[in-house]
Amino acid sequence: MRAFVRAALEEELEAEVIEAESGLHALSRLPGEAFDLVIVDVNMPDLNGLELVSFVRKQDRHRSTPILLISTESAARDREKGLALGANGFLSKPFTPDELCERARSLIGVVGEGEDG
Repeated sequence: MRAFVRAALEEELEAEVIEAESGLHALSRLPGEAFDLVIVDVNMPDLNGLELVSFVRKQDRHRSTPILLISTESAARDREKGLALGANGFLSKPFTPDELCERARSLIGVVGEGEDG
């Protein structure tokens, strides 16, 4: 899934993507770097995505960084809980590269080709 997300964002948005293989790894990277968008999977090793969203929102540096929560769980409770914890959007798997990039653009305010800006 990380490779799919990376490929879509790098190809479509020409974005620099920094990956973390677990929730704890992601948490360890946050204090030292600034991000335009954080994409979090609900199901991650060590620390689940909902817990990570909560931790991100407690850090001053990332309090306003957009967070997109993704999950195979399309259950309303995961979506509602994620948004209540501070995620800015939710995307259910499976999704297409276009759907991912459209959501990323909307969260970071990137104007796509052919759009007025």
